[in-house]
Amino acid sequence: MSNTVLYITTVLIWGSTWLAIEYQLGVVEPEVSIVYRYLIASSVLFIYCKIKNLSLLFKVTSHFWFVLLGAFLFGLNYVFAYRAQVHITSALAAIAFSTMLWINIILSRLFFGTRAGRRVLTGAALGIVGIVTLFAPQVREVSLSDSVFFGSVLALLGATMASMGNMVSQGAQARELPVMQANAWGMLYGAILTAVIALARGQEFNFDGTFTYIASLTYLAVFGSVVAFGAYLTLLGRIGAHKAGYATVMFPVVALFLSIVFEGLSLDWYIVIGTALVLFGNFLVLKER
Repeated sequence: MSNTVLYITTVLIWGSTWLAIEYQLGVVEPEVSIVYRYLIASSVLFIYCKIKNLSLLFKVTSHFWFVLLGAFLFGLNYVFAYRAQVHITSALAAIAFSTMLWINIILSRLFFGTRAGRRVLTGAALGIVGIVTLFAPQVREVSLSDSVFFGSVLALLGATMASMGNMVSQGAQARELPVMQANAWGMLYGAILTAVIALARGQEFNFDGTFTYIASLTYLAVFGSVVAFGAYLTLLGRIGAHKAGYATVMFPVVALFLSIVFEGLSLDWYIVIGTALVLFGNFLVLKER
């Protein structure tokens, strides 16, 4: 599969998961929903690997990488992200999470010695400015209360955990650990870690039997986790975290346009200008050799 197809797949799916996550918040605690999501996702991947006769047996040292992947990318990342959306709007969460692009650039330099070129840095800056422009009207209406500040910190921590997970995946792929099997084990370990967190917090493992909860959970597990992470991490292994990370700036744009189509959000100049900045930044990042 080409890099372009992998990138578009990642952006379109993750752009739509913002709406799905909203239906996960309410009856079931966020951590418990994450456990359900990644138990389903890991089960799908294990079944896929069995059907395709992909080996699931790895050395203990490989499982060390899988545990790290699960902890950062499929566990702590989502614990912070889901909890953040309890306190702040999706607009603020999108802005906070888009900082993962810059965190990827910094950590790629620190761990792998990857120096981002001028185009990547310029494109990354344009992307962040574009996201802030897109959501400027919503952000202006938010008061900086203790709850909003706390939620913003949680979102930034989530972005940092996700970026650490990106580094782990890049390191694992450099050691020739296959993406599908690594994701299967990583998602299982992430679900186990999140279950431990939920139990430590005294949370009840209840379930919401409504259609919206079950449908959104299924979508997040199969498409938002199995398909999107498979595409994104494969892309990351090919072009590096500093470039692949631009997807985090692109998917809020997709989410916004889905809101225009399905939720009646009005198109305005903030959206037009913000989208133009993000797309031009995307062009600069992906054209960097």
